[in-house]
Amino acid sequence: MSENNSVVAVYDTHTGAEEGVRELQRAGVDMRTLSIIAKDTHADEHVTGYYNTGDRMKLWGRNGAIWGGFWGLLFGSAFFAIPGLGPILMAGPIVALIVGALEGAVLVGGVSAVGAGLYGMGIPKNSVIDYETDIKADRFLLMVNGSASELAKAKEIIESTRPARVTLHSQQMARASV
Repeated sequence: MSENNSVVAVYDTHTGAEEGVRELQRAGVDMRTLSIIAKDTHADEHVTGYYNTGDRMKLWGRNGAIWGGFWGLLFGSAFFAIPGLGPILMAGPIVALIVGALEGAVLVGGVSAVGAGLYGMGIPKNSVIDYETDIKADRFLLMVNGSASELAKAKEIIESTRPARVTLHSQQMARASV
């Protein structure tokens, strides 16, 4: 990820997030620019398996078929148990940022490793805290990173899938407000 510009959509349901991913894919958005984060709310109820072969996530268990439907479209994946958030599934470029935060102990005061990864994407701390709250509430975060023009297109596509909310975070906006 060379640019700290992103669109973040919050979905209340898995099907909404999946629709967002599929519409972005249909529109030709580079799947390597997409990230998704969600809580694995049923990890403690059933045996859940996770592995990564190549760049594709494999998952089985209670929700394996559901997750596999769109997680397999995204590149890079991880499953972490994060204090304060619980079991978290994630895929896309956000994984490297979160792993980097965990390995380097680069955490932003008052947020989790997920929050540090989001902050590393250029998302302001106040929004990071809101997104962590969304994850705790079992919502799904879908993120797209890229140039301002790429994100304008992605935001329009995402808005057509009716997320709970969608926000554009850009370096240009941040510089303009300073």
